[in-house]
Amino acid sequence: MNMISIWGVIALALALGGCGSKPFKQAAGTSQGGGYYLDDGPEANPPPNLDAIPDAVPRVEPLHRFANRTYAALGNTYTPQLDRPAYREEGMASWYGRRFHGKKTASGEPYDMYAMTAAHPTLPIPSYARVTALNNGKSVVVRINDRGPFHSNRIIDLSYTAAYKLGYIAQGSTRVRVESLDAAVSDTQNLAQTQTQTQTQMGGVYLQVGAFSNADNARELRERLMRELQFEDGQAHVVMNGDLHRVQLGPYSSDDAAHMDRERMRERLALNAILVRRD
Repeated sequence: MNMISIWGVIALALALGGCGSKPFKQAAGTSQGGGYYLDDGPEANPPPNLDAIPDAVPRVEPLHRFANRTYAALGNTYTPQLDRPAYREEGMASWYGRRFHGKKTASGEPYDMYAMTAAHPTLPIPSYARVTALNNGKSVVVRINDRGPFHSNRIIDLSYTAAYKLGYIAQGSTRVRVESLDAAVSDTQNLAQTQTQTQTQMGGVYLQVGAFSNADNARELRERLMRELQFEDGQAHVVMNGDLHRVQLGPYSSDDAAHMDRERMRERLALNAILVRRD
């Protein structure tokens, strides 16, 4: 492959979506570096329901035609993995936000700071990975669709929402474990789980607080609701529907009763639930 076409790919990643080439800014109120990028950061009024945004669901996709070629960035050469081998690494993760929102990623897709995506120097595009914050055990599943970071002390850049779910928006970075996921295996497991699980909930009015591809994340949110808002075991449910584990509360005797709990969650936990009805 000639160098012009190689540089064209990486220039796109760096100039438009590649987050690793930008100056870094320390997050306010922190004692260590590793915040968001210079002139970047969260929006003043982010959506209120980030907890309800589901994890990426691994599925089999063809490799991108251009985004997996060998490329050079900041004096280093990177050769993306093409056969999706098992990958596991621990290191620092940061995140990128509004400065890149809507701009093209290395895959050519527009960057969405509220989607569950990430940038990685060598994992295939597209591919999927589980990212676990080592300080609190929280984990998310993201879809790799961008290149970066290109700083030696960071191994992955997450979207704003993915970083929010791991709890490190304020400090800007955290130590994580990144594990690649085999989409073919995940598809099989999801199908088997969907086919064998039965729905036992009664009909009526419910509040849906979140939806996750990761069952552990759903159970964690359910336990948090029970612990901090004193919901009883029979009021908080994790319901499998398709590929997602949905955290729901109810059933309620009326819409007004559901709205009272919805306001209580919003005020005390900054969670925005949606009203759903089950026949």
